[in-house]
Amino acid sequence: MHLLTLNCGSSSIKFAIFDSDLQEVLRGQIDGIGTEPRISAQRNSQTVIDHSLQDACVSDHGSALSAILDLLRAEVPGIGIAAVGHRIVHGGTQFSRPVVLDEKTIDQLRALIPLAPLHQPNNLAGVDAAASAFPGAVQVGCFDTAFHRDQPWINDAFALPYRFYEEGVRRYGFHGLSYEYVSDRLREISPAHASGRVVACHLGNGASMCAIDNGCSIGSTMGFTALDGLPMGTRCGQLDPGVVLYLLQEKQMSANAIEDMLYHDSGLKGLSGLSNDLRTLEAAATPEAGRAIDYFTGRIRIELGALAAMLGGLDAVIFCGGIGENAWRIRQSVCEGLEWLGVEFDALRNRSGDGVISSERSRVGLFVIRTDEEIVIARHARKLIGQ
Repeated sequence: MHLLTLNCGSSSIKFAIFDSDLQEVLRGQIDGIGTEPRISAQRNSQTVIDHSLQDACVSDHGSALSAILDLLRAEVPGIGIAAVGHRIVHGGTQFSRPVVLDEKTIDQLRALIPLAPLHQPNNLAGVDAAASAFPGAVQVGCFDTAFHRDQPWINDAFALPYRFYEEGVRRYGFHGLSYEYVSDRLREISPAHASGRVVACHLGNGASMCAIDNGCSIGSTMGFTALDGLPMGTRCGQLDPGVVLYLLQEKQMSANAIEDMLYHDSGLKGLSGLSNDLRTLEAAATPEAGRAIDYFTGRIRIELGALAAMLGGLDAVIFCGGIGENAWRIRQSVCEGLEWLGVEFDALRNRSGDGVISSERSRVGLFVIRTDEEIVIARHARKLIGQ
């Protein structure tokens, strides 16, 4: 029997198969669902498949999961699935730890769709598709918000009438599965740094940062939804709420139009007028692309200073996520000028982009850690089905 993990995004599904000892058997993804679908998979870091799929065959998450199932049957003959672990972006106030998903919990998660409209519907579509494909398997939900649920109240609340806090209007934080992994991995790499004051930077098409004290989240740049904090690929990040009022009242934009703009047409895409893909912006080298990148790295530095203040100092910084792990120029731009915080990076180490990238003189340890949300989900799923 095996464990399957599913991480359903707006146009992709990442998957991984683990045996009962949590040894990875296969991992991969289908992206471009509904547009230009492509499937890829690796075993022991070696590519076993990587090719385009017909649009008509993979038009939604259900058909994408069918394509994944066909691949698993071909690559892992006789496979049996004991449990399917799902990344669920928003757990609200109800879910502070992984749970077995049933009709009641799924209904509770559907009620949270307005808080994560870009992700929650696709997460739950993956649950529905997996339940249909593997009717005998236990479905387990693992929540991106759970890692942050014990943060101090002052980092959890907004300065609104308290009744809204009681109703659930609070700072939830996201990317918790990634932060759980990298903080645990740091404890293996450098226990002294892991027991101290750490800022983890999950930088990708979705981006956030987290203040971690001795392995526990005490604050995040993301808030009530996945819009707050850093600018992202297509999301705006930090925004004066008065701007939304202005768009409603003076520009006569509808709430739906504003939502669409803030989630889909802002961030790097909106600032550059070109693309949400950092690689495209770096290659373009236009003034607009340069300004978008400068804004992105500038906001990271601002949030890093704020989170260091929240922690009362800084012992380590972790870079993870697609940009954090692979874009050495972004890491360099972030670190330059932070000597006042005790940050000094090593240019050669930074270009290699793996492990320690701080100089020998740096008071703050700088680390690039490749995150692995799938193994975190698999561990939680195995623990639950064991219970």
